Amino acid sequence: MSEASAEAERQAADRGGKAQGLLAGFGRVLQAGRNAGVAAFSLALPPTCPSCDRLIAGGEALCPRCWAETPFLAPPWCERLGVPFAYDLGEGAVSPSAIARPPVFGRLRSVAAHDGPARILVSRLKYHDHPFAARMMGRWMARVGAELLAAGAEEAGPPLVVPVPLHRLRHWSRRYNQAALLARHAAQAAGAEVAPFALARRRATKRQVGLDAAARARNVRGAFVATRDGSMRMTGRRVVLVDDVYTTGATVEAAARAVLRGGAASVDVLTFAHAGAETPIG
Repeated sequence: MSEASAEAERQAADRGGKAQGLLAGFGRVLQAGRNAGVAAFSLALPPTCPSCDRLIAGGEALCPRCWAETPFLAPPWCERLGVPFAYDLGEGAVSPSAIARPPVFGRLRSVAAHDGPARILVSRLKYHDHPFAARMMGRWMARVGAELLAAGAEEAGPPLVVPVPLHRLRHWSRRYNQAALLARHAAQAAGAEVAPFALARRRATKRQVGLDAAARARNVRGAFVATRDGSMRMTGRRVVLVDDVYTTGATVEAAARAVLRGGAASVDVLTFAHAGAETPIG
């Protein structure tokens, strides 16, 4: 790529990042009004489970039934992809999938398999205007991703947390980026720094739902680019890339490549749900 082309790409990314910032500001104003309404409404109504709407004793929690039905992930798991093993294969064990097709990123960690109440939470957050669920979900992500969000032995501080961005048109229609909400709450819980506009989505893509792995990869290839501010903040640092769901890996792989092109030393991935982790390996 020529220097002129690279500069044009950076300028386009900066415009995209600024547009996302304006949309996010507008979304925060709307969200503040919505939160005030929810707070007032909650004074008259008791709290409910964010997955099934059953009454619960306190806020920001699942009901006992949904908690029991949530397919939480835990070790032993693949060191690279976070897919659980049926039995302990020893420290650093890697799954056949990670060996056959090593990911661009270093490690992936997820709270739960994309099934049951976890799937409902993601759907409500993403498509049904339930941004308030992101705080609970983000805190769970901070716990399961503690090893990713902690400072390494050779690092000056915690890594930079970067959400997978939405295209500005989709951001406008949804009014918030669910990945950015999750990143903010996970970073806050872990005491890490978040950079919500380090990446920009420079072109609109089709929805990934219903596409096979190859089509998903083609759909998002080259869709992400580091903004100027993002490159300055990411250069030489480890980045934790945040998204709501890991399905085939096409989206986070494309975003991770943009993070590395932006100057990051390495990148790990943290998601709430993992679509390929329903059945333990082995």
